[in-house]
Amino acid sequence: MHAGQLDVPVATVRRLVAEQFPEWRGWPVRRVASEGTVNAIFRLGDGLTARFPLMPGDAGETRDMLRAEAAAAALLHGRTRFRTPEPVALGEPGPGYPLPWSVQTWLPGTVATEDDPAASVTFAHDLAEFIGAVRGIGTGGRRFGGRGRGGELRDHDEEMETCFRHSEQLLDVPRLREVWRSMRELPRGDAPDLMSHTDLMPGNVLVAAGGLAGVLDVGGFGPADPALDLVGAWHLLDARPRKALREELGCDDLEWSRGRAWAFEQSMGLVWYYAETNPGMSRIGRRTLNRLVD
Repeated sequence: MHAGQLDVPVATVRRLVAEQFPEWRGWPVRRVASEGTVNAIFRLGDGLTARFPLMPGDAGETRDMLRAEAAAAALLHGRTRFRTPEPVALGEPGPGYPLPWSVQTWLPGTVATEDDPAASVTFAHDLAEFIGAVRGIGTGGRRFGGRGRGGELRDHDEEMETCFRHSEQLLDVPRLREVWRSMRELPRGDAPDLMSHTDLMPGNVLVAAGGLAGVLDVGGFGPADPALDLVGAWHLLDARPRKALREELGCDDLEWSRGRAWAFEQSMGLVWYYAETNPGMSRIGRRTLNRLVD
């Protein structure tokens, strides 16, 4: 998916687990098929997941990142009625893999890329409940950290220009440029930063019986524009359930429009970047854009 990404064979994972965590030696290790783009994911026994960062980097910086993600996961764990992963351990570099890696609890359920909840009003109400509960967790005085999505929309102009340039053979770029010109001017108003999952994509959401079973990839949990988690309304829901989610959260026009803009910004990057290397992720971006501009 990425130029120069690391190769993580099952045999390497099995060896690292056995050497560093002998209590798990002999547990089955299975690669998890995923459209995720950041980690190679392996199921460890029945109850754990091992996550190996795919992008090369400095071991110390990666360790700091994984510790920060574990702290975020621990802060969210148990704070809503929906399951989220609990951090368990931090692995170290070893033969065949040069970076630290992490272990967390395995969550049951089917990812939304395989069990599409788009038409489910029940799922929409569950997702609204999750977003509302996350927003209610105190920020502890923290503000948006200035990296990635969650601050000001216009700060992403350079990134969006890259997306438009690379998408000229894939999308109706002149039309989409006009959409962004309007979206980037949306103000924050007086909305304070609130806690946010920050990446409510289909691959990060688990479904069971038409409802929300759990939420994955919680390492980015932190303070952000409260409209950011509304991307889930556009990535995951058709029009009627999306309306139900908005009504339950009580979103005003400005907040709803900013959520739409964040979903647009994210989707533009998905379509071109993963067009060849992760077609499923590219399709998610296209589907969301269709919902946004129809």
